Amino acid sequence: MTTEPPATAPVPTARRYPREGWARLRESAPAIVQLVVAASAAFSIAHYGFGHPAPLIAATVTISSLGLVRDARPRRVLETVVGMVLGVFVAELVVLLAGSGWWQLALTLAASLAIARFVSPQPAFAIAAAIQSIIVVVVPASAPFLRLLDAAIGGVMALLVTALIPRSPLRTATADGARLFAAFDQAAGTVVQGLRRGSRVRAERGLEKARDLQRLVDDWRVSLESGLAIARISPFLRRQRFELERHERMRASMDLAVRNLRVVARRAVYLSDDGNERETAADLLVELARGADLLSSSLTDIADEPIARATLAAVAARLDPIALVPDGSLGDQTLVSALRPLATDLLCATGLASAEARSLLPRV
Repeated sequence: MTTEPPATAPVPTARRYPREGWARLRESAPAIVQLVVAASAAFSIAHYGFGHPAPLIAATVTISSLGLVRDARPRRVLETVVGMVLGVFVAELVVLLAGSGWWQLALTLAASLAIARFVSPQPAFAIAAAIQSIIVVVVPASAPFLRLLDAAIGGVMALLVTALIPRSPLRTATADGARLFAAFDQAAGTVVQGLRRGSRVRAERGLEKARDLQRLVDDWRVSLESGLAIARISPFLRRQRFELERHERMRASMDLAVRNLRVVARRAVYLSDDGNERETAADLLVELARGADLLSSSLTDIADEPIARATLAAVAARLDPIALVPDGSLGDQTLVSALRPLATDLLCATGLASAEARSLLPRV
């Protein structure tokens, strides 16, 4: 009776933390530059251009509108700006009509939170809008509705820098895609281990990893949607639209491939109860994963795309379950059959149409 090897010991937090911190800093560097420029410009315009003594809201609205979130679409920024400006307007109106005090603060908070929740589904946005309204009620101003003009300046500046100082959306999307492909390779590799060893434990671990892939698919989708939206309005990013659209085509196909990898992993878990090794299915999955790895390389070098297509097409042409496992059980043949849609999805990620990809599979 074989025993499972011990799980890999986790990397100590003290050693992992600096590396992860530097990675976050590198990833957020364009957003940090954008925030600093936008907030400084909004403050300067309000202070030096309009003579406002302390244009705090001009800077805070800019920062809250842009944020460090993955989704920096102009529409989301505009929605955030509109909600905050409305919150500041309500607060200015309350202060003008009723003055400042605890119940005025409560009324302003209730109204600004209600407006923010109506405008945006993001809870953090509602909190940010409420903070702007608190500043209006608590911090005195030399003239009514002065903070409203500051909020408008901050909002306009946030929209301007979204188009004029974009956050390198292609780099972000490429990094998200690479993370998905790396995790896909790890999940497929763990399923392969389960098939080679006849190990239900390894197969179940592979299924868990495959299920975790959906979060990475969603991250990639958000970064691509954001990047495409920014590229449509930014004069500096129009050349990136082709690559972003190519990445979106790959993402849509990989979304389906991830789902089919889960199907393969579930079949592996079910079959591993008998403890038999399944080298044929394992070898096929390894070759499909190799094609996916070439797809990952094509994120930055389109020349690798036809190489990935040829690699995957060679595997797809062999996926005849009866020919590959003629003496296997129905379950073994079903497992090989489950690799067929996975191969089709990966081929579609290389740019093939769905019908063309399916035509490469042998008839069964």
